This record gives sequence, structure tokens and C-alpha cells, in this order.
Amino acid sequence: MAEINRIIFMGTPDFAVPTLQAMLDHGEKVVAVVCQPDRPKGRGCKVQPPPVKVLATQHGIPVLQPIKVRSQEWLTELASFGADLFVVTAYGRLLPGPLLNLPPLGTINVHGSLLPRYRGAAPVQRALLAGEAETGITIMQMDEGMDTGDILLTGRQAIEPDDTTSTLAVKMASLGGELLVQALDLRRRDQLPPRKQDEALATDAPMLSKDEAPIDWHRSATQISCQIRGLDPWPKAHTHLGDKWLRPFRPQVLAGAVQEAPGTLIKVAKDGLVIATGQDSLLVREIQLEGKKKMSVDAFLRGHPLEPGLLFT
Repeated sequence: MAEINRIIFMGTPDFAVPTLQAMLDHGEKVVAVVCQPDRPKGRGCKVQPPPVKVLATQHGIPVLQPIKVRSQEWLTELASFGADLFVVTAYGRLLPGPLLNLPPLGTINVHGSLLPRYRGAAPVQRALLAGEAETGITIMQMDEGMDTGDILLTGRQAIEPDDTTSTLAVKMASLGGELLVQALDLRRRDQLPPRKQDEALATDAPMLSKDEAPIDWHRSATQISCQIRGLDPWPKAHTHLGDKWLRPFRPQVLAGAVQEAPGTLIKVAKDGLVIATGQDSLLVREIQLEGKKKMSVDAFLRGHPLEPGLLFT
């Protein structure tokens, strides 16, 4: 039987919060939380604590925010807590082998994909961009590679046609917390055998880039819909209306032959704009024009009338 009495949790953003909360609700003894340093956020660039730090502070858990994670001093400080296991969820840094192997039971990770698919920093976004119908959570034993450790437990999550990165991440974060406490219980009963990843099935999920945001209307409506949803909330897909950028939201693919050139505004209605693509057409129900707030198409048209035939570039 594996003794798991003391745990150190490592995580930083909103995605990691449900995992920590699930552990606390499950009665786990989290002796410390490690997250990245406070950073400026928002228009005012006010320094704010990471979401995981906020939760840990509310529960009186010591919070550590190291600048460097590879120093001997840092390893010594971690060792002083006497943790049996480290749990990592979206910490945001590559962790060295000596740190991963510091506790007797090593380090396990809550990863946002069905490994070995989508290894890397943006698994939720990349699954959406690729048009996957399903993704999931993997609980894995961490090694020094990029999400290459042995798989311990998995859970599947359907991707709905209207899911964005924001909505899908919320569902997956909740699933991650549920799976993690299941994994801890199974580990205590020695019923969590590891299995190797199939390298032949491995794919990468690199960080997003602003270069991926411009919309090419010659692509299919399905591909553009995936782009809009996968890049929401960042960096947000955009096209151009005249000399200003325009961000479309809440896309819906409309199947059927299109005669107009890709990027042409086919129909203007209160419920949305229908735009021609390289295959099928796309209904866009919300938009944001440069310098304006995001709004429904109906609200936008009251101040910015548009006519069919207009070409988005």
C-alpha cells in the first residue's frame, strides 16, 4: 500500500484551481503550493496573484513562488516539507529531474489531452484547432521529457460544436480534479499500474502565436470555425473590414455550395452575418470591430450597416 500523507501541489492558472480544490475537498493534506510569481495583468497592469495562490491563501496553505526551479537551495526548501508526492497541473515551467524525483512517490501530472496526443503547452487549444470531436485528461507519472511519462489514468471529454478554449477548459479542469482524486485513491491501493506511451501516436501542442490569428477565407468553413473557437480567448482570430480588424465569434458552419468568392458577405441578418469560405459558408453571430466592444451582430448593425457583397480581407 502506497503511503500518501503529505502532498505539494504545483499549479498556476485557473485551469489548475479545480484540481487543488478537489484535493482539499477530498481531505488531502496539501502542505505547500508552488506557483509562478505574481505578475501585472489587465489594462492597468496591476500586479495580481495567480488564481492558485488565491485559493491556497484562503485555506492557509503556504505558497512558494520561486524565480528559479533548478537551484539546490530550492530543492532543499522543497525537501523540508517532507512531501510523499508532488502533483502538477499547468504549473507553466519545465521541471528538472532532481525535483520530479524528490518525493518518495515522484511527481504526477494532470495533463489536458489524451496522451500521447497533444504533448505540450496548449493541448486544449490544439485539439479545438484540429477539429477533434473528443479530447480528455491524462494523469501521468512525470519524467524529464515533454509530457512523455507513463500514463496512469485517463478520462474522456466530448468537444461540442460551440465550445471555445474557454468553455472547454472549464469542463476539462473539472474532469482533471475528479480524475486526480481517483488516481490518489487507486495509488493508495496499489491499483494504478503505469503504461508506456505509444510514441508512434505522439503529436505536439506548441504554444499559440499571434501569427495564427489572421483568417484565410479560402479555407473551409469548418476549419475557420475551429480557428475562431480555438483562439478564443487568445489571440482571437481576426479578419479585416476596410482598414480595421474585425474579430468574429460564435461561428456556425452552414453546409452547401457557395457561388461567391471566399470572404464575401453573402447575407446580413439580425441573427448573424453569413460569409463565403473555400467550402460551405460561415454564420458569425457576434463580432468585435477594432476600437469597439464585442457585441451581437444585431447591435453592431445599428451603428455600422453592412451590405451583401462586401469583401472581408
